[in-house]
Amino acid sequence: MQKIIKTIGVLVNIIIINTLLLNTAVAELPVPKGILVWTEKDAPSLVLKDLDGQVYDIRQSKGKWVFMHFWASWCGPCRKELPLIDAIVPLFKDSRMDIILVNTSEDEDTVFSFLGDVAPELTTLMDSDGKVTANWKPRGLPSTYLVSPDGKLAYVVLGGRAWNQPVYLKFLQGLMKTR
Repeated sequence: MQKIIKTIGVLVNIIIINTLLLNTAVAELPVPKGILVWTEKDAPSLVLKDLDGQVYDIRQSKGKWVFMHFWASWCGPCRKELPLIDAIVPLFKDSRMDIILVNTSEDEDTVFSFLGDVAPELTTLMDSDGKVTANWKPRGLPSTYLVSPDGKLAYVVLGGRAWNQPVYLKFLQGLMKTR
């Protein structure tokens, strides 16, 4: 019995140490300009369909980082940023990060036409009535949330970023080595 208790104690200590090390790794990861450390509260729910009618539920991404990007075609910074996101999507295919886009309050024809011109490889979820976006409470568009593998809001990015630049790529790749 003492061996079992001692083994359980050792396992608990290992879990605590690993958790502290992983959380420290996130805390020590250099955060580029424009990315704000967030509150670590639970990410709001999100269940939406894409242009092809496929349903995405954020719970599908549990265990992965989620790059949750809210945008609209009328948004100038979004127009500049989407081709840059389009450029990085292949870098994160089959990785510990899901890149998810959410179009806010536009119809399918507008979104389909816009993406065809600006970022033809991107797929977006459709928040046609804006209710899901309102639940996430972005301060404007574009807004990107980085959700940790355990479903917590870890970072927020307000406004557009040059995601294909080394400083941002290194940060995103660094996140995947944590938690």
